Amino acid sequence: MSGSRIIRWRSLLTIGIVFSLILIITIFTILSFIRPPRTNTNLLLFPGVLYERIAFSQPRPIMIHVVTIDLSTPGFKVLVTPRISTSPDMKIPARTTSEFVNEFDLQLGINANFFSPFYEKTPWDFYPKSGDLVNVVGRAISNGDDYSIIDRNWPTLCFNVKNYAQISDNSICPVQTTQAISGNLILIANGQAITVPGNSPFNQRPYPRTAVATNQKGDKLWLVLVDGKQPFYSDGLTMAELQEFMINLGVDKALNLDGGGSTTLVVRPDDQGKLLNSPVHTLIPMRQRSIANHLGFSILP
Repeated sequence: MSGSRIIRWRSLLTIGIVFSLILIITIFTILSFIRPPRTNTNLLLFPGVLYERIAFSQPRPIMIHVVTIDLSTPGFKVLVTPRISTSPDMKIPARTTSEFVNEFDLQLGINANFFSPFYEKTPWDFYPKSGDLVNVVGRAISNGDDYSIIDRNWPTLCFNVKNYAQISDNSICPVQTTQAISGNLILIANGQAITVPGNSPFNQRPYPRTAVATNQKGDKLWLVLVDGKQPFYSDGLTMAELQEFMINLGVDKALNLDGGGSTTLVVRPDDQGKLLNSPVHTLIPMRQRSIANHLGFSILP
């Protein structure tokens, strides 16, 4: 190959790389501007469902989203992502949280269990994408169908036929459980913080978080989502900070769910879901991750 042709190819390659970087930066900037504003707000989303957005500037930029749910509200419905297939390996097609609430005609949804397999290399090279098969980790029950491989080491949020909630220290739910999801750590018990492993960097550093909590009676549920990995907008909370925040809410028991890029809160006031938080998938703000399962809610008309 002649020297002039090599120079031409190098020039084209350089132009291509520069164009790609400019495109990525432009998309990132646009998405950053459509994030929820860093202002405090309170909204009654639906009967029995109150949403609060709280912005902190100290000790670092933090955005926290709290949904308080009265589970005794007449017509209230709880749904965990159902297993469509009956594959013996318990796999489930991945969906974003918006796809979940739209598909199953729900009004509110969050991310739920940890799952596998998963990898995230670049904005275009990651797994899973919507429709790819994955396994939930821990307990997963939807409409009484248990599609998980039971591992007693995963604490579980269980709902009975009356929608009352109970957080179990393991994967064992009461007999009349109709919906259930698992997390990895009990954060609060009897209103007090539980010691969490201190040797994990994911517990010690600020990070996007998703947690659920109940009152002692089981007729009140809190959803707490913390945005993170977004400098100058929200860096996230450490696990100890999350525990302190939830104690101040007055919860009796709390469970940590999958977080990081999975942390997503979607409301659906009309035909399409709308993000209430700012998820960050493949380092892109407001990009939703496709995940194994979700926890959703609706009020029957």
